[in-house]
Amino acid sequence: MAKKIRLEILGLSSSQSQSSGSFALVLGETSGNRRLPIIIGMFEAQAIAIEIEKITPNRPMTHDLFKSFAYNFGFTVKEIMISDLKEGVFFAKIVCENNGQSVEIDARPSDAIAIGLRFGVEIYTNDDILTEAGIVFTDESEEEPVIEEEPDKPKEPEKPKKMSDYSNDRLNELLEEALVSEDYERAAQIRDELNRRN
Repeated sequence: MAKKIRLEILGLSSSQSQSSGSFALVLGETSGNRRLPIIIGMFEAQAIAIEIEKITPNRPMTHDLFKSFAYNFGFTVKEIMISDLKEGVFFAKIVCENNGQSVEIDARPSDAIAIGLRFGVEIYTNDDILTEAGIVFTDESEEEPVIEEEPDKPKEPEKPKKMSDYSNDRLNELLEEALVSEDYERAAQIRDELNRRN
């Protein structure tokens, strides 16, 4: 069984791509330097942001309704587990308890995390998922690499390509650039392309 790793929410960043309405939810391991960006929808991002900022909406949102329902029927949420990754899609489980009996409920990570925040519980994943989909963030990532070029020869701008057109080495360079600029959505897309090739 893969080692269980605790995560914390590092931030939400809005989409920089043409697919409007998507956000990158960035999770980081609490005892390491790997980050796990997960692309989520606008409504899920709003549900997470509202709870992080401790804003009380006029009417209960779906995740607040889940909390009220659980409390009224004696269920408590114990933890959130990002449990699987299949073809670039993350899966999660809400681990609940009722009368000493543990129950796991399948959920999208965005919904599971929004619910977990409302119950004040920890978020976990396993080492296999972080190894496959995590992005290692180091202090060196923040430094611009020094590239020596011939002084007389101007650098030609790189023409936009589909991700599948890039070599693995170039994708890794683009991944570093995305991390430096904190464009976690692009970093997640590049990571998914690299994972598809392995």
